[in-house]
Amino acid sequence: MECSFCSLLSHTPLYSSVTRFSPGKVCAWGSGRRKTGHGKKVQQQQLPKNLRLRRRTETLPDSFPVLHRVEETNLEEGQSPDLDSGSNFSDDGETLVWEPDEIEAISSLFRGRIPQKPGKLNRERPLPLPLPHKIRPLGFPTSKKLVRTLISRSLRQPLCNLLYKNPEFLIKLAREIRSLPPESNVSAVLNQWSHYLRKGSLSLTIKELGDMGLPNRALHVFSWAQEHPHLFPDDRILASTIGVLAAANELKMPFDLDKFVTLSSRSVYEAAVKGSIRGGNLGLAWRLLSTAIEGKRTLDSSVYAKLILELGKNPDKHELVLPLLEELSNRDDLKLTQQDCTAIIKVCIRMGKFDIVEALYDWFKHSGIPPSVVMYTTLIHSRYTEGRYREAMTIVWEMEASNCLLDLPAYRVLIKLFVALNDLSRVSRYYSKLGECGFSPTWDIYRSVIGMYMDSGRVAKCRQICREAEMAGFKLDKHMKEQLL
Repeated sequence: MECSFCSLLSHTPLYSSVTRFSPGKVCAWGSGRRKTGHGKKVQQQQLPKNLRLRRRTETLPDSFPVLHRVEETNLEEGQSPDLDSGSNFSDDGETLVWEPDEIEAISSLFRGRIPQKPGKLNRERPLPLPLPHKIRPLGFPTSKKLVRTLISRSLRQPLCNLLYKNPEFLIKLAREIRSLPPESNVSAVLNQWSHYLRKGSLSLTIKELGDMGLPNRALHVFSWAQEHPHLFPDDRILASTIGVLAAANELKMPFDLDKFVTLSSRSVYEAAVKGSIRGGNLGLAWRLLSTAIEGKRTLDSSVYAKLILELGKNPDKHELVLPLLEELSNRDDLKLTQQDCTAIIKVCIRMGKFDIVEALYDWFKHSGIPPSVVMYTTLIHSRYTEGRYREAMTIVWEMEASNCLLDLPAYRVLIKLFVALNDLSRVSRYYSKLGECGFSPTWDIYRSVIGMYMDSGRVAKCRQICREAEMAGFKLDKHMKEQLL
C-alpha cells in the first residue's frame, strides 16, 4: 500500500510526502522550493548541518497528521494539499475509507524508533539454566546443623562397621557353618568374611551354634579366631565358648579351682557358672560359687538367683541354698530383677523362710519398681501358707488399688484365701469375674466354690456349679454327689 503525508517544517509550509514502496520500508521526500502566488521561485533557506545530517530520527509530536493519498501531478501551482479534509479520493475519483486497524498500523510506524541491539538479530539464545528453587521438591528447608540420628550415622559408616555387630549377619554365619559337611572346616565360611569381623563379633555366632546343638562347631570357631590377631585375645568370645561347652557338659574343669578363680575374668567365670546351671550340672555350679565366696570374688546377683531357683526345686538340696541367701543378704549393692526376686521368694516359701520373703518384698518396694501381679500373687500365697489371712488381705487391697490385671493363678490364690476367710460374697464376685475374663476354672476352684456354697446351704447354686464342672469335663467324686442328693 502506498501512502504519503504532509508536514510543516519550521515557519514555511513545505510539501513533503512519505511513500511506502515495500513492507517495512518508508521513503520521504520534500520540495526544495516554496511556491508563491506570483509564480516566482524563492530560494529556501539552508538548514544547519546538524539538522540536515541527523544522528537519529526526530521524534514526531503527539498529534499525527491525517494520512491520505496525494497526487502531485493533479496539484496546481499555488495550491497546497487540503490538510483538513477528512475524505480521500482514488484515481477514479472514488472516496476511500481507511479502516481503523489500518490507520493504527500505519500510525504505529511513526511513534518512535524501536531500539535494537547491535549484532546478529536472528541469533539463537540458549535456554536458561534450571533454578535450584524450582527443581528441588517442595518442603521445609533442611537445617544447616547436622542431625545426628541412628540412620544417618549408619549410612555414613563403612561396610565393616555395619556388619561386625549386625545380629542378622552373625546368625547367618552360624547357619552357613551348620550347613557345612562334617569333614569341612569352618574356615571355608569365615575366611571370606575375616576382614569384616572385629573383636567380640563371633560371640553371637558361637552362642547361636550352641543353641543349635553344635558345641564342637563352636569350639572350631573359637580355634579359628585364635589364629587371627585382630580377633583374639577377647574375653567375649572366650566366655561364649565356655558357656556353650559347659551347657553341653563338655567343659573340662581344672583341679585347681582357686587358680581358675584368680586367673579368669568375671565374664568368663560367670559364663562357666551359667553354663553349668543350664546344663544341669548343679554340683559344679555350686562348687564354683562357693569357691568365689571363699575367695571374696564378687559375681552378678542374677547368677546366685538362678542357682537358688534350681536348687530349690529339689528338697534334698535346700541346705545348699542357705549360704547363697546369706551371701546375698550381706551385699550392700544388691541388684535383682523382678523375675529373680520372685523366684527367690518361691524357694523361700518351700523352705518355710517367711521372714526372708517379707524382707525381700520390703527391699523390692523400696527399690522404686512397682510389683507385678506375679509378685503380688506369690506374696499372698506366702501369707496364706503361713496362716496370716488378715495380713494377706492387705496385699489384696494393695493389688486392687494398683489396677493389676489378674491371671488364672491369681484367681486361684484369691479364691482359696476368701474360702479360708469364709467370705462368700468375695468368693462369688471373683468367681464371676473369672468367667467374665474368659478363664476356665480349674478343678480346685470348682471344689472350693462348691464347698463354700454347700456350707452356706445354697444347694441350688451348688447343683448349677456342678453342672458347669461336668460340662467342662470334670467328674465329681462320690462324697460330693451324696451331699447334693
